[in-house]
Amino acid sequence: MNDEKLKVVLALLSGIIFSLVFILLAFILPISSPKTPPKTMDSELQKLSKAYKESQKKLPPEQQKILDKQKSPTK
Repeated sequence: MNDEKLKVVLALLSGIIFSLVFILLAFILPISSPKTPPKTMDSELQKLSKAYKESQKKLPPEQQKILDKQKSPTK
């Protein structure tokens, strides 16, 4: 084989091997983000705040009046 044919064959083989490596990496390495986001203090505080607000809305009318009187500023 002369040098030109050898260079072409080696270039084709290296291209095939190079592309196979990336195809294998695409199947091995996960691309998607984790399903559950990491817990942070901010997200926990938002959950607590939301739960507190919802619990305030569900009070009976008598207790709601008492809370409203406590929240209103006294002059």
